[in-house]
Amino acid sequence: MLVALFAGETALAAQSSPRFEALPLLRSRQNHLLFHAYINNKSAWLCVDSGAPVSAIALHRRKHFGLTGTTAGSEIPTRLRINGAFDNVAIAKSFRLGSLNLVDEPVVIIDLGSSSRAARLLNEQEIDGIIGADILFATKAVLDCQQQLLILKMDPELPGNAPGVDFRGFRGLPMHVSESFNLYVDTSINGTPARLMVDTGAFATLLHQSFVRQMRIPTHETGLTSAAVNLKQRGVEIAKIRRLSLGHIDIVSENVGVVDLEGLIHDGLLDATPPVAGLLGGEILRQHHGIIDFGTRTLYLKK
Repeated sequence: MLVALFAGETALAAQSSPRFEALPLLRSRQNHLLFHAYINNKSAWLCVDSGAPVSAIALHRRKHFGLTGTTAGSEIPTRLRINGAFDNVAIAKSFRLGSLNLVDEPVVIIDLGSSSRAARLLNEQEIDGIIGADILFATKAVLDCQQQLLILKMDPELPGNAPGVDFRGFRGLPMHVSESFNLYVDTSINGTPARLMVDTGAFATLLHQSFVRQMRIPTHETGLTSAAVNLKQRGVEIAKIRRLSLGHIDIVSENVGVVDLEGLIHDGLLDATPPVAGLLGGEILRQHHGIIDFGTRTLYLKK
């Protein structure tokens, strides 16, 4: 797989504009989009996670990458609250994404043990961290979930759109962005208006258990478990949704995962109007050629 990825880098280098950096992505068996980066001049594998408000590095890799802590007089906080728990903040002197080098980039230090265990079980590449919405918004990134391509703007202040992105045949859905950089799109589930968090870090679309129970949708147990940062592993159930609508796209008789997303969906979001019902995950984004434009805050989907 590494040979194919590096060959892709060579081809993309010829297509890239000096104002943009195009990074090829590798899809893991966990349905995550990974790419190769350098942190303090050391090789790193990162997952593109639109559901993560802040970029992060695995706890057990902090020393390896030589990350430093924030100082008492710094404007950057020493800790951030992620999914209800507090995690330390560190500084990467150099955070290189292709030819784009971010200097003194703050990252959160998190426990990615569950992701590492899953990768070992599947005999695939373990990740060193995640690139989150903070960097994706700052670089006005365009993420193509089917073509497996991440395009970053070298200077966000310069005009111009990402080259080579063709939106013919797509419909755009505006993304609502919260103060904490979470992205939501409007949907309806069995005719009930709701919102889903756009989360490329979710292996599949997941609905919050409480929402499914309120809708009185039958569920079936599975042997699967799901884990998120600072959340315990929980069993995944399956529910058949009669119709899940995303703009002009109606997904009929779709099986989706059902899990307790407490910690991810909180602060009264389930009781909001419309309620946040769950996560729009990797399988639907891939099947419908999802393109996430962080500059225009738009999710493009194709039938």
